[in-house]
Parts: sequence; C-alpha cells; structure tokens
Amino acid sequence: QVQLVESGGGLVQPGGSLRLSCAASGSISSINAMGWYRQAPGKQRELVARIISGGRPNYRDSVKGRFTISRDNAKNTVHLQMNSLKPEDTAVYYCNADLRVLGSFPTDTYWGQGTQVTVSS
Repeated sequence: QVQLVESGGGLVQPGGSLRLSCAASGSISSINAMGWYRQAPGKQRELVARIISGGRPNYRDSVKGRFTISRDNAKNTVHLQMNSLKPEDTAVYYCNADLRVLGSFPTDTYWGQGTQVTVSS
C-alpha cells in the first residue's frame, strides 16, 4: 500500500556533500513523522535525523551542524542535506515514516529500501 523510495546516495570524498531524498507514495492519509536512519556494517541501525509534523527536527550528536533534515509535506517527501561528510558517515541510509494508511486509524512505521552512502578518499 505504501512505498518509500530513497535517492541521492553515492560515493563522495571526505568533506563533500550529498543530498538524500525520500518520497512516500500510496494510500496515505497522513504522515506523523519522517526521518533518516543508517546502518554501517557490523553495527546496529541508528537514528540520524527525524522530524515530527509540527515539531522541530532531532539529530544525533555526531551530525549536528553538518546535516539538515527538511520536509515537503505537500509532496510527502523528506530530504537530508549532508555536508562535511566523514568516513564514519559511511552506511546504508534508510528513510522512515510514521504514517496512517487511508482508512486505518493506527499509525504504522514504514521503511525504504536504503541507499548507500560511501565517504572515502
């Protein structure tokens, strides 16, 4: 019913920038929150940034001042502008959305398929 599609990943040198985008589509009634998580090899998936509708964005400490999350509510999209990238930012980045499917009251969590971000010289 719902699909999250990420784009914008790739290979960049340290200090470079990437902009990730995620579009949610399907029978969506409303989106409560959207965010980005990442998972590096051998590590657990971790929150990168998340923004709740009507609220302010949250960032993990290691990306504060470097990453910026933004939402376009009309288009059901979320973006992650990543600047000053470091090798430790290398991971698969997953789009996340907490949303209501049309005709359903509960809020469910959906995930995109992931997009690879590699920061290497």
